[in-house]
Amino acid sequence: MPASCARRPSRYLPLLLLALPLGAHAQGSSGPDAGHTAWMLVATALVMLMTLPGLALFYGGMVRQKNVLATMTQTFSIAAVVTLTWCALGYSLALRPGSGFVGGLDRLFLGGLGVDSLSGDAAHAIPESVFAMFQLSFAIITTALVPGAFAERMRFPAVLLFAALWSVLVYAPVAHWVWAPEGWLARLGALDFAGGTVVHVNAGVAGLVCALYIGPRSGYGRQAMTPYNLALTLAGAALLWIGWFGFNAGSALAADGRAGMAMLVTQLAAATAAVAWTGAEWLSRGRPSALGLVSGAVGGLVAITPASGFVTPSSALLIGLVAGVGCYLGATSLKRLLRCDDALDAFGIHGVGGILGAVLTGWLANPAVGGAHGDILAQLAGVGATVVYSGMMTLAILILVNRMVGLRVSESTETDGLDLVEHGEAVA
Repeated sequence: MPASCARRPSRYLPLLLLALPLGAHAQGSSGPDAGHTAWMLVATALVMLMTLPGLALFYGGMVRQKNVLATMTQTFSIAAVVTLTWCALGYSLALRPGSGFVGGLDRLFLGGLGVDSLSGDAAHAIPESVFAMFQLSFAIITTALVPGAFAERMRFPAVLLFAALWSVLVYAPVAHWVWAPEGWLARLGALDFAGGTVVHVNAGVAGLVCALYIGPRSGYGRQAMTPYNLALTLAGAALLWIGWFGFNAGSALAADGRAGMAMLVTQLAAATAAVAWTGAEWLSRGRPSALGLVSGAVGGLVAITPASGFVTPSSALLIGLVAGVGCYLGATSLKRLLRCDDALDAFGIHGVGGILGAVLTGWLANPAVGGAHGDILAQLAGVGATVVYSGMMTLAILILVNRMVGLRVSESTETDGLDLVEHGEAVA
C-alpha cells in the first residue's frame, strides 16, 4: 500500500469523531451518559488500585520482615470479604432510600439491580451497577485502612470477622448519614465530597480504638521495630497518590469541570503536605526521611478529600500546609501523648487528617466550585457523630470478635512472626 494511502484515513479522523454520537444523545435521554459512564469506570479502577496493590504495598513495607505477607494478606482478604458484605447488605443499607440513619433493604444481594438500572439525574445518569461498584471500592479501602493501627498482632480469623462486621455495622450507616439525600448529616448541611468523615475519620477512630483495646506489640518502646522495605512503601504511596484522582475526581460522578477541579486541588494539597511534613521533620529531627515524605503526601490527600469538590486551588494549598504539619504532629507528639501503639499511624494520618480536612471544608467551601456554603458547626457535628459512633461500635465489635474467635495472637506467634505461624510462608 502506498504511504499516501496509509496516511489518508487520519485526515478524516476528526470528522469521524464528530460524527459519532456522544453522551446521552448516543442512547437517548433515558439511557446512561456514555462519557460520564466511561469516566466512572476508570475512576472505579483507580480507587481499586489504591487498595490492591497500593495500600498492600504501603502497609507491607512498613511492618517487620516476619509480618510482611500477613499484613498484605489481610489487605487482600479484606477486599474480598467486604465485596461480599457490600453485595449482601452494605450497599442497600448505605446508599438506598430509607430513614435518616440507615438505608432500605431493596437491594439485598443486589436484587433488583439490572442492566438498565440507572443512578443519578437524567443529565448525568450512569448505570447503577457502576455506581454500586464505585462505592464498593470506597467501602473496601476504608475497612482496609483500620488494620494499620493494630498491625502485627491480630489473629487472621479475627481480622476477617472484624472486617465483615465493621463494614456493615459502622461503614454503611455513616456513609448513609453523609451521602444519602435523606441522611441526617446531609440534611444538616455537613459537606464531605469524597470521604473525609465517611472514610478517614471513620477508619482512623476505629483504628485508634483497636490499638488501645488490643494493646501494644510485644517490645513496643523497648526494641527497634525496623520496617522491612521502605521501597515497597514508597511504591505503594505512589499508587495511592495516583489512585486518589479516581477517589476525589470520581466523586463528582461525572466527567465535568468539577471533577477537573477536584483532581487539580488533590494534586496541590498532596504536594504541599509532602513539603510541609518534610520541613517539619527536618526542623525537629535534623534530617528528612523518605517515610516522612510519603506520609505527608498521604496526609494531604486525606485532608483534601472532603473538600475536593468545594474549594479553589489557593484553599487547597492552605489545606495541604495545615495537613502536613498537623499529621506530622499527630503521628509523633499526639501518638506519644496517647501512649498508643498505632503501628502504621492509621489515626495519626487518617484520623487527624480527616478531622482537619472536614473542619477546613466548612471554612473554605466556595459556592462557585461546589454550589454549597460551608458551615463549621455542621462539619463539627459530622466529625463528632462519626467519632462517637465509630468508636463505640468498633469497641462493641472487638468485644464480640474476641469472645467468638479471640483477637490477639499468642506471644510466641508474635515473636516468630505471623507469616510463618498463621500462613506457613515467609519472605526472604
